[in-house]
Amino acid sequence: MKQPLAYVHPDAQIADNVVIEPFVTIDKNVVIEEGTRIGSNVTILEGAHIGKNCKIFPGAVISAIPQDLKFKGEKSIVVIGDNTTIRECVTVNRGTAAKGITKIGNNCLIMAYAHIAHDCEVGDNCIITNACQLAGEVVIDDFAILGGMSAVHQFVHIGRHVMISGGSLIGKDVPPYVKAGRDPLSYAGVNSIGLRRRGFTNEKINEIQDIYRILYQSGLNNSDAVERIEAEMPASKERDEIILFVRNSKRGIMKGYLG
Repeated sequence: MKQPLAYVHPDAQIADNVVIEPFVTIDKNVVIEEGTRIGSNVTILEGAHIGKNCKIFPGAVISAIPQDLKFKGEKSIVVIGDNTTIRECVTVNRGTAAKGITKIGNNCLIMAYAHIAHDCEVGDNCIITNACQLAGEVVIDDFAILGGMSAVHQFVHIGRHVMISGGSLIGKDVPPYVKAGRDPLSYAGVNSIGLRRRGFTNEKINEIQDIYRILYQSGLNNSDAVERIEAEMPASKERDEIILFVRNSKRGIMKGYLG
């Protein structure tokens, strides 16, 4: 259902049951799938692919060109998965030559005034809270939650099932399954409440806590701690995920407890 006061480029591919409210602008080379609702005054520019049953609230701008001086007009896209909600005045920039794509997964909630810069990758079931700012090429894995007004440095990687305190400055990688807070950002324990809500057993949570005791409370540097975890902790999906995350971190992981 398209309002006569909306502008939709004739080359845009819009499913029949998409709702488009007044004063929306939809550019060429845009795909919007079934069941999605586009609120008033939303701007969707070239290169956007929006999945099924999404809700995009007034004032959002999707697939604007990157705020990157290296951008030379190359073809790039934004892909938003199914059942994702984009609240008021969110901005999502399309990719650059670095990756060519900015991606938001399924079942995400991107709250008002958040910014997702070029070439970011946001996994499934993530919550990006009000006024969070993601710089270019940030990677956020599934089930992560970022507290309001947090700012994420470019190239940072945030692991699965992470909970980050509001107002955080995130300049280092945040490994999976943890809580992070304080200034500078540091380890604040395992995200046990979030893990229980998602079906993790107490035994599995205790295993993850034991891993992080070695990593953050043994006094070892990261390389030695990882070797000890590999030697002493039984192999599991979670253990191996944490080990790989630390070893593959390009910016280095956040610090442990601070006094």
